[in-house]
Amino acid sequence: MFDLSQLQYSSEYPGLMSIVFTVLCSIVLGILLAFTYEHTSKNVSRPNHFLQAMVLVTVVASMIIQAIGDSVARGLGMIGALSIIRFRTTVRDPRNIVFMFSAIAAGIACGVFGYLIAIIGTLGFCFTAFLLKYSSFSRKENLVGNFKIQFLNTVVEPTNLEKNVISDIKANTIKYGILKTIIGSGAKSNTITYNFEAQFRSLDSCKNMVSSLDKIPEVKVSNVTFTNEKFDQI
Repeated sequence: MFDLSQLQYSSEYPGLMSIVFTVLCSIVLGILLAFTYEHTSKNVSRPNHFLQAMVLVTVVASMIIQAIGDSVARGLGMIGALSIIRFRTTVRDPRNIVFMFSAIAAGIACGVFGYLIAIIGTLGFCFTAFLLKYSSFSRKENLVGNFKIQFLNTVVEPTNLEKNVISDIKANTIKYGILKTIIGSGAKSNTITYNFEAQFRSLDSCKNMVSSLDKIPEVKVSNVTFTNEKFDQI
């Protein structure tokens, strides 16, 4: 039977069983974090070898912490040695950074022989990641767009704007706001143009909104553009 007392350690001279168990624990936790990332991320593509890096950095972090132990001199020497390395890899997705930090944290916890902290912390992190995947914080599409609505041949009061237009906008967007109101001048003095910004439920909902508003007399919808790079102008 495996005796947990064998894992008791001296910070200066950790035992062989402690070192082996630390490495194995960090590997398992790193794999668990990589599995969680793979099954909760909505990104079609990811940085090259990101999952492998997540597992490996967990092991490396535990090795560094074990090597330092309680020695201040070792810690200062490790800082000097690691400062030679220049990490220039750009991580654009903040979520990827969080997962990489979680892998490092798990490795550090294993390195100081805080196995209970490492295991419970990693399980809690993975559970939260899966929970967020099925919550309202995780959406397949985040369509934010701008469009103009022009009322022709009449000066439309805000109350009429709400009656004729707002209901259609509400039905197809998550939230919206009026950025600017332009009242026509000269030959177009009888027109009002509203510049909207809205977060749409989906691309189809945006098309439905435009189709519905085009059916309203004396209303013209134009310049529907998205801030998302992967969507073009409608």
